[in-house]
Amino acid sequence: MATPPIRYSDAVEILRQTIAAIHSGTATPPEIVPLASAAGRILAQPIRADRDQPPFPRSTRDGFACRAAEANTHSFLRLAARLRAGEDPAAIGSGQVGSGEVWEIMTGAPAPSCADAVFMVEHAEFSSNPESAPIHQEIYASDTEFVRLTALRTIVSGENIVPAGSEARAGDLIVPAGTGLAAAHIALAAQCGYPQLAVYPRPAVAILSTGDELVSVECTPGPSQIRNSNAPMLAALVAAAGCKPLILPAVPDELAPLASAIRSALNADLLLITGGISAGRFDLVDQVLASVGATFLFRGVAIQPGKPVAFGQIPRPDRPPMLFFALPGNPISSAVTFQLFAAPLLSALGGDANPQPRFAQAQLNSAWRGKPGLTRFLPAFCDFAQPTQVEIIPWQGSGDLAAFARSNCFAVIPDDAEEILDGTQIQILLTEA
Repeated sequence: MATPPIRYSDAVEILRQTIAAIHSGTATPPEIVPLASAAGRILAQPIRADRDQPPFPRSTRDGFACRAAEANTHSFLRLAARLRAGEDPAAIGSGQVGSGEVWEIMTGAPAPSCADAVFMVEHAEFSSNPESAPIHQEIYASDTEFVRLTALRTIVSGENIVPAGSEARAGDLIVPAGTGLAAAHIALAAQCGYPQLAVYPRPAVAILSTGDELVSVECTPGPSQIRNSNAPMLAALVAAAGCKPLILPAVPDELAPLASAIRSALNADLLLITGGISAGRFDLVDQVLASVGATFLFRGVAIQPGKPVAFGQIPRPDRPPMLFFALPGNPISSAVTFQLFAAPLLSALGGDANPQPRFAQAQLNSAWRGKPGLTRFLPAFCDFAQPTQVEIIPWQGSGDLAAFARSNCFAVIPDDAEEILDGTQIQILLTEA
């Protein structure tokens, strides 16, 4: 008799324990990659500030470095110097803003000594001689010698100046190991002088499709055949997860070819098998996995789609066991179970310190009714405008790739729900970065 499926929450706990064991094991030696190639990788060694950030009090506006108390008198102040980004204020004149003076300053330039604020050029008035010459708003007039803050404005000490060291101090940890590197981390590493970064190697993922009905993408299917859409779809998901997909030739529903294909994948970090795990006469994957000594951590989860999904490990001589997922053959089932289970595991194998499926909240824009007992992940489209709204997409079951292509998330229906009213906040599983 088949083992009943476990609850989704129990499968998540089994996966969590597996990920914890991965994190507590021996770390994979890192790779050194050029900074420009590090996006999407997992950082293996921390990034630290090589000096205070910013290294000087930095102006955040084009305007005038001043003494705030003097600027707030709205008196004309003498334009004593001009300071560009990259210039050293100590090398200009006295090196400081004197009483009754302002310095023109550019965004990103260091604030000169004795200046405690910067008022914006848009908030300034100018004159060549405040006693007799007309007042104007043209900063680049050749005869401008005096500047004042307009009467409708005031400024406080520290305004438009970022203090030195306020973002980070020299030696501070600014990006910890285990972080997935995005564009912001790349910029920060560049700012701190890292031309290269140590990252974890990309896990290799073998992808094995099964089924007598499958033909390759370039073939013309016969009357009862279909093209193999799962392999390229899973390869795309694996690559998006920062890993290396290894597509194996599809095999028919026969014991010997299945066993041979699984043995050929033993050098991978993870094996994904699609199809052949339901209860049909020719669903042989469970039987073949058992024949190669596989241990199952779970077999079947009370979700829709994806209920037959299995997770376990296959022994390897002189190496730790290889983890595997056996995913249902219908493509949406494969995609859902990949996002829920395989993607977090791959993140952990790749060194991610906090691997999790990506969930968010959205407002359901039409009521849902159904039977309880399964946690459902239904193709949906989320409009991320305010308020965030999600619409469940009509579909013809887990083989409906057209409906899948119209979705950008999955609406999550709890296993005890029989009805969810229009306007209810629900959880959604995000599928796009």
